[in-house]
Amino acid sequence: MQTPVLLDRQVYDPQALLDHLSQLTQEEFAPRAAQYDQTASFPAENFETLFDAGLHAPAVPIKYGGLGLGHSSDILTLWMMTRELAKVDLAFTRCWEGHTNIQVLLTANANEAQKQRWFEGIVQRGEKWAGWSGEPLSKVPGQTSGIGTTVKVVEGGYIVDGCKVFATGADGLQWAILFVSTAGTGAVRHHDGPANSVLMLACDLSDPSVSFDSTWWKPIGMRGSVSYRVQFDHTFIPKENLIGYPGQYLLEEWQTRFTPQYGAAFLGAAEGAYGYAHAHIKKQGREQDAYVQHRIAKSTMNIETMDLWLRKVALLWETGQHQQAKEAGNRFRYLSEKLALETLEHCTRMCGARAMIQPSPLERIYRDLSFYTLHDNCDRVLASIGQEILGQESDRAFFNSSQK
Repeated sequence: MQTPVLLDRQVYDPQALLDHLSQLTQEEFAPRAAQYDQTASFPAENFETLFDAGLHAPAVPIKYGGLGLGHSSDILTLWMMTRELAKVDLAFTRCWEGHTNIQVLLTANANEAQKQRWFEGIVQRGEKWAGWSGEPLSKVPGQTSGIGTTVKVVEGGYIVDGCKVFATGADGLQWAILFVSTAGTGAVRHHDGPANSVLMLACDLSDPSVSFDSTWWKPIGMRGSVSYRVQFDHTFIPKENLIGYPGQYLLEEWQTRFTPQYGAAFLGAAEGAYGYAHAHIKKQGREQDAYVQHRIAKSTMNIETMDLWLRKVALLWETGQHQQAKEAGNRFRYLSEKLALETLEHCTRMCGARAMIQPSPLERIYRDLSFYTLHDNCDRVLASIGQEILGQESDRAFFNSSQK
């Protein structure tokens, strides 16, 4: 497909960008979604399509060849892109989220030499990134081995040993930022050390000391995100690949900038389910069914509510109201999960059991959304919101009961 002239990279039309992405979503990404799901394979062709369309580097600054979308400029357009992709393939969207979040992170925290090196790879060669933290320390029934990494400071850099799970994108990527702690296992979400023990290390995934275990990834949904177990066997990370200062991700609450992306993805998935259900009842001629009318009305209002919250959070970030943006982002994260799952329930009830049999897109959306919303514990998210309202200490980034 020939790239349309809709982006000048100095001045772009957000609506033209979103319209073009919508066309790609319906014509190319939607037809591929079922295959990625069935084979649990990385959506490489989708990323190639984005690269060919000039949409692979949306959050890379304009001076380095990207579109320059970010929290102080036009974060809404970036989140609307996420929303659009999630309408047809939530697993692919998860890979996209990680890739674009890292662009935002590098823009703010990488030094000039790092930006020149890594942004060239993204813009010119279509290199793909993710951020990997996953080190849950408590074992679940059936788990025989522990999970976690250790990092040792050595001359010229760092040595990483151990393993991570939920490594989204896995061997489909070229680079990953490893969130590790010099205080021991646990990375950022589960670590039990001081905040300044957490490092962000850029890892070249072509390093032969990095290996992947695809057999670990057998989930009910989000299969195309290929979030494998990854093993580091004495992996050397050079000092020049340290991003920012020790503890920066926690101390500056960087996760709060990415939390609304989850909400945008949940919203998009809900819209995908809604679109299927709306077409289904139209085809069956069931518009006069009072119960269908109830459920379609509730679904519509849920989507409208999520849309309003998404725009509110984006406006707060773009106008520099950072504290309010963080608070609103977490509220949107909680509400979007509840409203998206409620909308999904309405859609499945309107369509019935036949719509939950493959190859129905609704069946896949049901599995993906149900699984993906478990990324954070919604009870803890809600508790952190309540703590904030009551003036108590709270962890806005990872919703833990305490933060060191």
